[in-house]
This record gives sequence, structure tokens and C-alpha cells, in this order.
Amino acid sequence: MRFRLLLLSILLSTAFLSVLASAQRSVVYIESNRADHNSVLGFQNNHGTLSLLGEFPTNGKGVFDLSLKLGPFDSDQAVMTNAEGTVLYAVNSGSDSIAAFRVSADGRLSPLLGSPFASGGTNPVSVGISRDTLAVVNKAMDPSRPQLNQPNYTSFSLAPDGSVENGPLSTTAAPIGSSPSQADISSGKRLVFDAQFLGGHLQSFLVDHDGSLIPEDFKAVDASAGPQPLGLWTHPGRPILYAGLTSSNKLAVYTFDASGHLHLVRIVPNSGKAICWIRSNATGTRLYTANTGDSSISVYDSTFPLQPVEIQHFKLKGVGNPLQLTVDPRGDFLYVVTQRASASIPLGQGNTLHALRINAVTGKLENDSFVQVSVPPGTRPQGVAAVELVNR
Repeated sequence: MRFRLLLLSILLSTAFLSVLASAQRSVVYIESNRADHNSVLGFQNNHGTLSLLGEFPTNGKGVFDLSLKLGPFDSDQAVMTNAEGTVLYAVNSGSDSIAAFRVSADGRLSPLLGSPFASGGTNPVSVGISRDTLAVVNKAMDPSRPQLNQPNYTSFSLAPDGSVENGPLSTTAAPIGSSPSQADISSGKRLVFDAQFLGGHLQSFLVDHDGSLIPEDFKAVDASAGPQPLGLWTHPGRPILYAGLTSSNKLAVYTFDASGHLHLVRIVPNSGKAICWIRSNATGTRLYTANTGDSSISVYDSTFPLQPVEIQHFKLKGVGNPLQLTVDPRGDFLYVVTQRASASIPLGQGNTLHALRINAVTGKLENDSFVQVSVPPGTRPQGVAAVELVNR
């Protein structure tokens, strides 16, 4: 009798774990950035193996450019989900709009009523979510529209279903040619930070109670080595901002106050080349940076968040240049999207999505599994976001 009970217990436990494993799935989204018909590509992650779930039209246009010049593709958060992972936003950089989708229980996307929504400017490249406010960075640097020259920051009110309500709440111009790149939201959801890549500045905004963006700081960065900064990330629980100093191959550490005023604490080295985009794990004890120049990822121990120390320099497989990256909601994987961002890569190659397993103890990267992203030659996919589907 005891043996039967033990056997039944084992069978039930196995069945429960099987059901749990099937109920917990991650889906990764990137943007095809097709110039003629933009779309979001969804990939399922099955224990590190990525497979295409589907392609979902944004009803807008992406950006196409073969010049490989700095600026047009230097941005982050082209694809972004809300905290619950139930709504996804994607920029239509070539048609000045934002697409909004409902994320279904199986990870497929369906457009919200009224999507896409006008971005409040030209060439939107980044979105950030601050509670019920959507912040948009309009870069105004589309190579196919050389007449564009006035970038801006615009904010919108979000309806309960995630749709963008009509009319911007605020619009703030950025310097012409500054190449604003990112709407990074602080952990307290009341501040927005941006790196003006070609302008050499960090810009802060306070999100007012009505959703307006109030400029709070404009801090110059030493750009004597070349264009920088690019790639920002705020600590998930403390008032600390990390910034990639691209041309210097260094990571800058700032603190900030309630108004967004920045104070440089230190600058630490990076063993990669052209450090750009940054993400952390949920607790902020590990930082991951995309090093575009040598196709690598750096891992920092940020247990002491004001004193990050690089502990791994991980070379990616394949020939693409790493751009945007994000950590899986469960912290098991780091996802990295690569592009053909160098003339040394043959046309039609380099567009991939990587799933790098994160060691649960050390936070270091282990296996590198990747899939080719099917887009026309010369198209450069961008943005990456991940959601966990649990019993939806």
C-alpha cells in the first residue's frame, strides 16, 4: 500500500511539473523593420531553441538604408511591452506611428482598436511606459526622407486597454542632429532618460501628474573620443543610471535625484568594442551590455551597483552586430537581436535573434542558440521584448 501511494505521489508530481512546464512559456518579439510593410515577429523559446510563432503586421513602414552611417539605427526600445506583458507597442519609424497590440494567451498579437497611432513627430524610434503615460522619442533621421531634421520627445495618455488616446500631452524639441535614442523609464516610473547619441548629451524628464514631460537636466558627456552616449538602463530598485560610452568603450555610472538631476559617480572599463545597449537582471546584481564593434556581450557583477565589475566577455556566434537586448522575464535567458551594421558583413547576412542561457548562480552566459531573421537583404530588424505566458 505504501509503495502504491509513493508511486501515485511520484506520478502526480511528474504530471504537475509537466503541466507547469507547458504553462510557462516565453515568447520573444522583434521588429522586422521592413520599409514597405513593417511587422512584429514572434518567436517561441523551447528550452533555448527559438522557433517562429508568427508575423504580425503593424500597418506601417520601417526604415531602409544601406549607407551604414551612424544615427538612423542607433536606438533602443523600438518594441516594448507593459509590465503585465499583455500589451505590446512597436514603432513604425518610416511612417511616423506607433502600433499597439494585445498579447493573447498563446503569444499571438492582435491590433488594438485604432492602431497604429500617430507618434507626435517624425521617425519614432523608441517608446517607454510610465504608468498610464507613453513616452515616444521621434529621431527625425530617416535616410529616405532627408528633409526631416527636428527630433522631439512626445508623451501620450494610455487608456485602460493600452490604446493611445488622441492628442499628445506634451512635445519637447531636441537639438537638430542630436540623434535622440531611448525613452528609458526609471524604476519609480516618474522619470524618463535619453541618450542623445550624436549630440553628446544625457536628457532627463520628469513625468508630471498629467503625463507631460518636463525637461529637468541636460548633461554633456565627453565626446572627444567620438559619438556617445548610447544605451541607458536604470537600476531596478535604486536611483542609479548606467550609460554606454560607445566610442570610449566604457560604462558610466550616475546617480540621480527625484527631479532627474544626474551626478557622475565613476566610469569603468569595458573589454568589448563600441559598448551600446544595456540591461540588468530583475535584482540589478548583473548588467549585460551589447558591444556592437566586436559582436560580443559583456557581463558585469553589479552586486555593489555603484561599482560594477566586468566578469565575462562573451563572443556571439554568427556574423551579426549585436544591438538591442533584453532579459527573459524568468531570468533564464538573455535575448539579443543582431543586424548587418558593418560593411564587412555580406549583404543579406547578420540578421539574427540569439537566446543565451544565463547561469542561475553566476549570472554568466553559457549556450548561444540563434535563428536567422527572414527579412529582405538590406533590411535591419530592431528591438526586442519578451513575455512569459503563464496560465493565460
